[in-house]
Amino acid sequence: MNKITDIPIRSYAHIGDAVYELYVREKTIYMTPKPEKLHKITTKLVNAAFQADLLAYIKDFVTEKEKDIIRRARNISVTTARRINQKLHRLSTAFEALIGYLYLYDKERLQEVFKYLDTHLQNVLVELEQQDLL
Repeated sequence: MNKITDIPIRSYAHIGDAVYELYVREKTIYMTPKPEKLHKITTKLVNAAFQADLLAYIKDFVTEKEKDIIRRARNISVTTARRINQKLHRLSTAFEALIGYLYLYDKERLQEVFKYLDTHLQNVLVELEQQDLL
């Protein structure tokens, strides 16, 4: 496998899931030393619904090539648990695939995307804290 198209889109999502979770964990470890609170914060930010929201948030920030990765990932067939709707899962998978693709092929651009997301994540965290959900 040498070309971008040689790697299955699911593989981008697989690695992207881990990279995004690590990004979130790096942000949250400074918020509290309590493991149960860290877990609560992380699960608020690393789930299908929130990742779908993040995909919507960055829609005007992504390049045409990135839009193609998103489209390809959104269109793959998915198996979902009964509790998750398929559209939401596809959007989440598309977000993860974009992160995975950027991690593998353009770490500088990945950092730009994460920087773009930083403000949004901080606002969400402040809002959750104000609602006493954290």
